[in-house]
Amino acid sequence: MAEDEDILQHNAPQGAGHGSKEKFGHVPVLLKEAIDFLAVRRGGTYIDATLGLAGHSFAIAKLLGAQGHLIGFDKDTHALEKAKRSLSEPPKGLKDDWPRITLLHASFAEIAEHVPPNSVDGLLADIGISSMQLEDPARGFSFQAEGPLDMRMDPQGERTAEQVVNHMREEDLANVIYEFGEERRSRRIARAIVRARPIHSTAQLARVISAAARPMKQERIHPATLTFQGIRIFVNRELDDLEALVSGKTAPPRKGGAALRVLKSGGRLVVISFHSLEDRIVKDTLREGARSRPKRWEILTKKPVTAGEEEVERNPRSRSAKLRAAIKV
Repeated sequence: MAEDEDILQHNAPQGAGHGSKEKFGHVPVLLKEAIDFLAVRRGGTYIDATLGLAGHSFAIAKLLGAQGHLIGFDKDTHALEKAKRSLSEPPKGLKDDWPRITLLHASFAEIAEHVPPNSVDGLLADIGISSMQLEDPARGFSFQAEGPLDMRMDPQGERTAEQVVNHMREEDLANVIYEFGEERRSRRIARAIVRARPIHSTAQLARVISAAARPMKQERIHPATLTFQGIRIFVNRELDDLEALVSGKTAPPRKGGAALRVLKSGGRLVVISFHSLEDRIVKDTLREGARSRPKRWEILTKKPVTAGEEEVERNPRSRSAKLRAAIKV
């Protein structure tokens, strides 16, 4: 639950326009597609479950009008502060037609603890790490720059990457790297990490991994990529949170995920994921809900929506993005 000081509520004053990389520091992935599938209704209530730098949120807010309500969630206090500034500057002409905005410091797994049941018209979740987090060496997410072994999306989180790397049993570490990073060389890498302890920086960890992982044929990514991914997902409990949002399997009582509980009948869920583990959870949950009796979801995307060539060229991060959408029955 978020403390009172973590709840940032405001009605935004007049300011600049939306949509540019200059304003948000990043390019929102699959922006048009996400907004189209949300089918934003003027005066409605919508949740951006992964606020980030508010690129998607700003586009939603433009369509809501003064009677609308936008609720944003993020674990990252740094992102919340930047999003607050971005959302306080509506486009010219919308000063008197800007929705009420509520920003909450909380995981999207906790949405049902903050939002009344059956009260939301649409929910968007853009899963995974943000460009702001990845590009800041002090956050410890990237092996491309020297930084502390942190990797916490929530700076107040208890578990850090340094604790995992330096204190986890070798077998458990190998399992984390294999399960969450889908790294076939997990045992070899875990053994090398344990022998190199203590490890205190991202660059040091990347060197240890690179030395241990014999390059695979035609490998196009850095040898540390999957290990860093696995540790990051474990540190932030990312898959558990996603399960709690969409399926409810990790968040008793099992009344469906948080999204199903807060959405109105006819409300829309849109999820953008970036790797197979996330996409599989969303796909399986929606399929199960579409086949269940009573039916929970009507699927809008038989196959995941992906970025076109123009978007991939403009924003390479979008290459691996997959969007799935459904309507609550």
